Amino acid sequence: MSIIVSRLIGGLGNQMFQYAVARAIALRFDVELKLDISGFADYPLRRYELDQFPISAKLASIMDLSHFGLRHYQRSDWQHRLRRWITGRDWPVYREPQFNFDPLAKQLHPPIYLDGYWQSEQYFIDFADILRREFTPQAPLEPENQDIADLIDSVNAVSLHIRRGDYVGNAHTSQYHGTCTLDYYQAAMDHIAGQVASPHFFVFSDELDWARAHLHCHFPMTFVNANSPERGYRDMQLMSRCRHHIVANSSFSWWGAWLNPKQEKIVVAPKKWFNTGLDTRDLVPDAWIRI
Repeated sequence: MSIIVSRLIGGLGNQMFQYAVARAIALRFDVELKLDISGFADYPLRRYELDQFPISAKLASIMDLSHFGLRHYQRSDWQHRLRRWITGRDWPVYREPQFNFDPLAKQLHPPIYLDGYWQSEQYFIDFADILRREFTPQAPLEPENQDIADLIDSVNAVSLHIRRGDYVGNAHTSQYHGTCTLDYYQAAMDHIAGQVASPHFFVFSDELDWARAHLHCHFPMTFVNANSPERGYRDMQLMSRCRHHIVANSSFSWWGAWLNPKQEKIVVAPKKWFNTGLDTRDLVPDAWIRI
């Protein structure tokens, strides 16, 4: 048996990156992909969210994980001993060595277990069309979301995402990520307005009241409040339906922009993505504009 197993952790955007890199390898070698979601048992802040998409993967079992000798993923000792007695070794585990694109990852072959965040389209750009289909929910839009989608389709729509929530409320997360400033959003809207005729901004945020109070412009703005946090994938779907995008320093809005297949789209992203010194040169696609 030859498989790819990807460890999932973090929010929806992170899970999509972790799926995408593994799906690309599985497609190259025509092998089965499985997802290790065991980490969510001890991670109450997040939950597995890819079940809303028609992805091509199954959940990894304890026996699947035992092939890789991963003691900390609920694998029993007898299974590990049996595996090593039969094969003499564990299957390889590959942990992301750096934040920027790792070219060695594209040379990996199954069986392999992937552990990392893999935040660059370079890992999976060869399969962009497949991934965009698999990251489109199958269930039809709810009436309130369909109304917003119809409005998006009728105007020169620009998604604008403001991420606050734990970026503000959690001291550790705030120190690590930081938040995009109002100056950034104003500059991004000005840039879009200089390139796009009659833009209509659709604002998505986990703190819409804050956005309403602080965000102002001379063009139409629609604050999208149709979805609870449990339906975040719907916000992402609506964002991807817009023609252009202003993203936050968030993998969630990164995917909202990336899933838009339009070649002529304008995407504005912040130059400063983290408060730390992480190398983000491969995180933002070359065609996007950084402000």
